[in-house]
Amino acid sequence: MLAKTIGSLMQSFVDGVIVLDNSSEVLWFSLKDNLSFTIDSTTNIKKLFNRGELRFIDNEEFFLELQGQQLQVSVKLIEEPQQLIVLCIKEFAFQLDNSEARLFCMEKVIETIDEGIMMSNAEGEIIVYNDAQEKMEGLSGQEIIGKPLWDAYNYNPQYSEHRHVFKTGKPIFSRYRAHSKIAGIPKYVNYSTYPIQKDGETIGVFSISTNESKLKDQLYQTIEMKRSNNKHDDEKTFSTNGTVFTFEDIKGQSTSLRELLREAQAVSVHNADTLIVGETGTGKELFAQSMHNHSSRRDKPFVAINCAAIPENLLESTLFGTVKGAFTGAADQIGLFEFAEDGTLFMDEINSMPMTLQSKLMRVLQERLVRRVGSNNVTPVRCTVISASDEDPEKLIAEERMRLDLFYRIANTSLYIPPLRDRPEDILFFINHFLETFQSKMSIVAPPLSPVLRDALLRYPWPGNIRELEHLIQNIVIRVSDEAEEIKIDHLPSYIRGKILVQQQFHTNGEVKARRPIKNVLNHSKKQFIQSALEQTNWNISAAARKLGITRQSLQYHIKKHDLEKP
Repeated sequence: MLAKTIGSLMQSFVDGVIVLDNSSEVLWFSLKDNLSFTIDSTTNIKKLFNRGELRFIDNEEFFLELQGQQLQVSVKLIEEPQQLIVLCIKEFAFQLDNSEARLFCMEKVIETIDEGIMMSNAEGEIIVYNDAQEKMEGLSGQEIIGKPLWDAYNYNPQYSEHRHVFKTGKPIFSRYRAHSKIAGIPKYVNYSTYPIQKDGETIGVFSISTNESKLKDQLYQTIEMKRSNNKHDDEKTFSTNGTVFTFEDIKGQSTSLRELLREAQAVSVHNADTLIVGETGTGKELFAQSMHNHSSRRDKPFVAINCAAIPENLLESTLFGTVKGAFTGAADQIGLFEFAEDGTLFMDEINSMPMTLQSKLMRVLQERLVRRVGSNNVTPVRCTVISASDEDPEKLIAEERMRLDLFYRIANTSLYIPPLRDRPEDILFFINHFLETFQSKMSIVAPPLSPVLRDALLRYPWPGNIRELEHLIQNIVIRVSDEAEEIKIDHLPSYIRGKILVQQQFHTNGEVKARRPIKNVLNHSKKQFIQSALEQTNWNISAAARKLGITRQSLQYHIKKHDLEKP
């Protein structure tokens, strides 16, 4: 009687109920018409549920297929006043041809796979952020889902890749960047971004990320060990691919340089088009050659071109090639994109490229096809393109000297080389490194630097970066006499001696040492002293005059007297 009462009560909620006693004998059952199998008091429950032994657990749920029908079974154990086993059966509605079931399955797949998935909607808000993406970037999905991408990752919306893909409907392939930092350490992932289109309209954007951090860490440690132990760099020879340098030749000990090396090595593995940004003398081509030699294209040509050194009317034909008769004197000539073949094309000082040519270059990089000047035939572009700029791309774009769409094409990945003045530990390293190098090369034993000179060199801003420091140390080693006990400021070349004196006058614990320092400088250093003040104030006459402690009229007089011209 109790079995029927309980079974009847549950029957209204499910498609079928089977009530068993503690020995698994059928006491009562009821099945709705939508269930195709049959049951009676003689049914073997073991065979029905395909179990070797009948052990049911309270609140247990399982699925089974019976006579082609998908069933969901839930178990309820009732101990008082009689031990009963109630099996509630309902038809499993989540079939794969059911849209709700498909959505459920897709969500489970996204949460389970090892690849990181992130999706944004038309407003740029994050709507999907799976567990794998959380582990790669160290962020919490609960905290950033619903936020715009630029708020979650703290960047300018103008440079949002998801927004760019949403507007253009074109995917972005194989980029390697760090969008998040954990304890100041960037978390790099390799990812591609795709538009989601329905009926010809973009409705969302998603990115798929992979993480090869363990393999990259091993590669980085191996190269870092070789780099630290590499002592011979006075004799470098060209390899057959047209390069001189590898990552082992990049010197320095600062944390920022080590992180940059790790990033550059990871980028080079993916053969992604890269933009290297750094001031003059920071070693942009050294990085470009090293990335080529670290990539799978190391056996292919490395072709370099300085865009600022070639006139505008020749730059196009140099890059793309020409056919005979295209213009007066034109001949059949292969361009550098074709000449690079499966290797790397390095375009230095791309910020000097005219806007008219930038649009043509952007089209070549977008379509990966190049057409020679005067020809109708196209040739596939197979090379990796590494570009370099000595100016900040954001500044170039704001001043309309670089196209935003070109920036997206050349900067699949961006590397920013910090200037030497922002790496004080590397300044001291390079001073000692170049002293040792040039003494060995010239067979000279030079005395140590005086503490005053060493402090002055550490304070100097090094506008020419490592290249300027190298030339200075070379000059010092040549100039110092055998009788000198230490290298002093007097041993510096005249072109920099005045600038060093300026630093001494301007900096004493970061404060101005003299109200009118110009009166304390020797006449032969006045020109350098004034020029340095103008450079430090970006040629703002009023600011430079205040810095020098003189009037605007007096400064203008000195500018004319010493024939100083604004660059």
